[in-house]
Amino acid sequence: MGLCINVAASQSSIPAKGMEIPLQNDANVVALGSMIENTLVILKPDCMEKKLSGTVIDRVQQAGLKIVACKMMGLHSELLRDHYSHLVNFSFFPEIVEFMSSSPVIILVLQGNDGIKKVRDLLGPTDSSQAPKGTIRGDFGQDKMRNIAHASDSAESAQKEIKRFFSEFELFL
Repeated sequence: MGLCINVAASQSSIPAKGMEIPLQNDANVVALGSMIENTLVILKPDCMEKKLSGTVIDRVQQAGLKIVACKMMGLHSELLRDHYSHLVNFSFFPEIVEFMSSSPVIILVLQGNDGIKKVRDLLGPTDSSQAPKGTIRGDFGQDKMRNIAHASDSAESAQKEIKRFFSEFELFL
């Protein structure tokens, strides 16, 4: 299974002798009332099949979100049952499992000011047919399931979902 490698983490972080280390830069300054948040995004099989992963990643990065973890993997039914546990008893659940396991997906942890809301705003409503143009789902999605990406809907969900897919050693926070 592929894993995106944080190149900066593999390079020496020890400053050269005499080099000043800035204590704060603009990227670390948080606007009053906003909060740095981590959120999980899954680029779904339809995103992969349409070769839109680069486009989606570019949009989230252009919006100021930072990738702090990334991997490509196939999702198996046990993992999907856990991830979508709130949908297991619905008649359409087998269709979700079939779709989400139909091809490898890319899973990202994104970080940014009000990261959860920012990602959800970029994606648009879950139902792509109701998502406005200019949102990722409005531009590329098809319906409620084939909607390009899954994104955490709350801080609590994000925390659980990140732990479900990544070990602490795979996060570059």
